[in-house]
Amino acid sequence: MKQEANRPAAVALKYDGQHAPTISATGTDELAEEIIRIAREHGIPLYENPELAGILSRLELNDEIPETLYRVVAEILAFAFNLQGKTPADAGSPGEPPL
Repeated sequence: MKQEANRPAAVALKYDGQHAPTISATGTDELAEEIIRIAREHGIPLYENPELAGILSRLELNDEIPETLYRVVAEILAFAFNLQGKTPADAGSPGEPPL
């Protein structure tokens, strides 16, 4: 899915603590708003970065993020885990939904 200029985009990532994060949802316009609504409803931290969302929205569902984005995504995930009082090591814990 390509992002056109000035169209809001949202991308959801799944991280299991074992493999690179994968794309679990992506959308623009109304679908982006729905992804954000669902994330808020489930207490999932949000991070706003239109440039990164534009890059990630070009990937297909279940694709791993490219190695070139590991560092920036790792920093975002670490921040999100910290907000929830967790560590990235908690990602694969039984009973814990993936971030």
